[in-house]
Amino acid sequence: MAGRPKLDLGLTGYDELFMTDEERQESKLPRIYDIPIELIDDFPGHPYKVRIDEDMQQLVESIKERGILTPVTLRQKDDGRYETVSGHRRKKACELAGMPTVRAEVRDMTRDEAIIYMVESNFQRSQILPSEKAFSYKMRLEAMNRQGKRTDLTSCPLDTKSDSGAAVGKDQGDSRRQVFRYIRLTELIPEILQMVDDGKIAFRPAVEISYLSELEQKWLHEAMEYADATPSLAQAIKLKAFSQDKTLGPHVIEALLSEEKPNQREKFSFRADRLRKFIPESVPFNQTEDFVCKALEHYQQFLERQRRDRGDR
Repeated sequence: MAGRPKLDLGLTGYDELFMTDEERQESKLPRIYDIPIELIDDFPGHPYKVRIDEDMQQLVESIKERGILTPVTLRQKDDGRYETVSGHRRKKACELAGMPTVRAEVRDMTRDEAIIYMVESNFQRSQILPSEKAFSYKMRLEAMNRQGKRTDLTSCPLDTKSDSGAAVGKDQGDSRRQVFRYIRLTELIPEILQMVDDGKIAFRPAVEISYLSELEQKWLHEAMEYADATPSLAQAIKLKAFSQDKTLGPHVIEALLSEEKPNQREKFSFRADRLRKFIPESVPFNQTEDFVCKALEHYQQFLERQRRDRGDR
């Protein structure tokens, strides 16, 4: 029996969609099947959120009219059922559209190969939330670890880790150090992690907060809700130090949050979801601030031209 084929992380090309099964077999491409939707499960621990929003509704309408243009990618399990490796949004849209089957390519993969494929394919999305990137980095490094590569996800000094972290973050432009910072976010309780996704807590303070125990994070979340305030990086570092000294409690947290931050009155914060509707989908989530600043620069130049034009009259 032939050995397992080498995993190809490339996505299905446009011309491949219209090949016959015979042509696919000759070119060693996976065949396209119509798989009953009731036999398809979500990938365990899938880190990417499937949102029921306006974009999803547009996808549902498109599938009703034209079907799936790009097949989902499935992996067959030992019990004969399938799990989605790539295309969770398309599969959900088919459910919402009332489709009995999903057009899919079935790939022969191990669980770890499927994890790596899933992470690679989803990283091509234009918007990735911090939590999605955090759990996807963690899943991929764990898969690499099971395949025999040495990794340590949270506590080993950075200079003793293998180059796997650098490899994982290369496509996203994240350094090895940044990859392991993202992985720290998986230690946050869900309520605080959601605040990171919503843009209420900055990335670096969130990394420091991740070192707090679950109970300490719950105290912090309650204090932030009550005071309507979030810690700066300097305050988050203090919280971590108090936690390590076993002296962190609700009163200490409240006292830290009540401290006035330097230049506090000159700083503003905005909810990311309020800004994203004015920003093209092609702009990555982590470049939202850069895009807004550039837009404001162009607006300022526009106002200056108007003033010059009025002065010339």
